[in-house]
Amino acid sequence: MSTIRYAIIGSGMMGQEHIRNLALIDGTQVSAVADPNSEMRRRAAELAGPGCAAFDHHGALLAAGGFDALVVAAPNHLHRPILDDVLKVDVPLLVEKPLGLDGPQCREIMATANGRRAPVWVAMEYRYMPPIARLLDEVRKGSAGVPRMIAIREHRFPFLSKVGDWNRFQDQTGGTMIEKCCHFFDLMRLVSGSEAVRVYASGGMDVNFRDETFGGRKADILDNAFVIVDFENGMRAMLDLCMFAEGAYWQETVSVTGDKARIDAHVPGPARFSTDGRERHARLVISPRDTKAPVSEDIVTDEAILSAGDHHGSTFYQHERFARIVREGGLPEVSMDDGARAVEIGAAAEESAKTGMPVTL
Repeated sequence: MSTIRYAIIGSGMMGQEHIRNLALIDGTQVSAVADPNSEMRRRAAELAGPGCAAFDHHGALLAAGGFDALVVAAPNHLHRPILDDVLKVDVPLLVEKPLGLDGPQCREIMATANGRRAPVWVAMEYRYMPPIARLLDEVRKGSAGVPRMIAIREHRFPFLSKVGDWNRFQDQTGGTMIEKCCHFFDLMRLVSGSEAVRVYASGGMDVNFRDETFGGRKADILDNAFVIVDFENGMRAMLDLCMFAEGAYWQETVSVTGDKARIDAHVPGPARFSTDGRERHARLVISPRDTKAPVSEDIVTDEAILSAGDHHGSTFYQHERFARIVREGGLPEVSMDDGARAVEIGAAAEESAKTGMPVTL
C-alpha cells in the first residue's frame, strides 16, 4: 500500500499524540477518529487534517471502514468493551497500555483475539525511548556483563487532568501501578529475560488530590511507591516512583548493573519543565567496575520528534516499527502476553501496597 490509513479510537491527550507522531512518518494518514467527547473529537479531526472522518462511537467508525490499521487510545476501563468489537475486524491493531485493568481481564481480551490473523501490538512506548533503546542495546552486547540488578526511578509531575477525571480512580485505571508503571514492569521483564515470581510494594497517596473530589468522589490512586520485583532467574528489580517531583532534572533513570559495569539511561521530562522551555537531550552513562572512568554520551533526538508528545520520542519510533509490520507483515514486538504480564506485576504491586505483604505470582 502506498499510504497506510489509520483510524484512531479515543482522541484525548494520547490519541492526539498518536496523530502528531503519525504526521511525521511518510506514507501515513489518519483517515478517521472516534470519541464520545465532542471537543476531543473536533480537536483530533482538525489535527489529522482535511478528509478525516469523525464519529461519536467506535462502532460507527468500524462500520464505515476505510482504514488499514487501528489505534485504540481510549481510557483504560473502556479497553475491554471496545476491543470486544475491534478484535472482530481483521486489520493490524495498536492498543495503548495497559491492555486491561487487571490480569484476568487481559487474559479475557487475549481469548477474544484467538484465531485472529492480523497482529495486535500493545503500546509499551518506553522500550522505544532513544536512551532506553540504547541501554537495551548495550545490555544485549554484554557491556554490563551478566545483569543482576535493575533500578528504575521516575520522579515526575502528577497525573494530568483528563476528560471526566477518569485517571484519578482505581476502578477506571487499574491503579497507578498499572496505569503508569506497567511500562517499567515491561522493561524489567525485557532486561531480565525472565518472569516475575514475587512482588513487594509500599506506597500511598500523600500529596496529590488528597483534598480534592471529582464528581463527588475522592481520588484513590497512589502518588508514590517503592516496588521490589524478584525474577525466577534470580535477578531483582526496584521501582522508585514519585509523582510530585516536577522539578527533577531527570524524569526517569533506568539503571542495569551487572558483574562488569552499570549502565544508566537518563531521560528528561517534557519541555514545559525545563528552565528555558526547550527540549533537553537524554544521556547514557556506562560505569565499569574497574578503574576506567565512566563513559558518558548525550543521546540527541530530533526536536520535532520530541515535541510531538510527552514520551521523549518513543511514540514516533514505536509507530515506525508498527507501520513496518502493517506494510510487510510479521509479529508485533510487544505482544498481548507481554502486555498482560506487565499488568499482572502491577496488580500484584497494588495488592502488596494495600496489604503490606509480598505477593507471589
